[in-house]
Amino acid sequence: MPKRIHRTLLIAASTLIASVALADDDPAHERHELMEGVRDAAKPLGAMLQGKAEFNQETMMTSLQTFAGAGDKLGGLFPEGSQGGEAAPAIWEDRAGFEEKIAAWQEATAAAIAANPATLDEMKPAVGAVLQSCKGCHDSYRIEDE
Repeated sequence: MPKRIHRTLLIAASTLIASVALADDDPAHERHELMEGVRDAAKPLGAMLQGKAEFNQETMMTSLQTFAGAGDKLGGLFPEGSQGGEAAPAIWEDRAGFEEKIAAWQEATAAAIAANPATLDEMKPAVGAVLQSCKGCHDSYRIEDE
């Protein structure tokens, strides 16, 4: 391979790697990706609660574990200077309130996991509390897509 082509490919590969690395260092991008995972995990729960899908304990627990993992990471993805996207300014204006909402979500998620609901009737209050805490945070700290 001629040196010029080799050098061009090396530069292109280095640029791509650097772009990927920088994207992963972007808190707004990271939190967006994290919350998309939460959204995807919430879909089967909503379907079960609405009677559009049969209760499946394994699916429910997988979704709750996704929530728990996201809750562990979420608070650290809103450093000063990362304003924008769907994150409302209230996050930085009322940091204590925002952190309380995250803690409430984590607690509700942990309680639902500990309850390990075995039926839809048992799932409803446990998962309902988790989803309600999601809504509580979104009401104050998220800018809805238009």
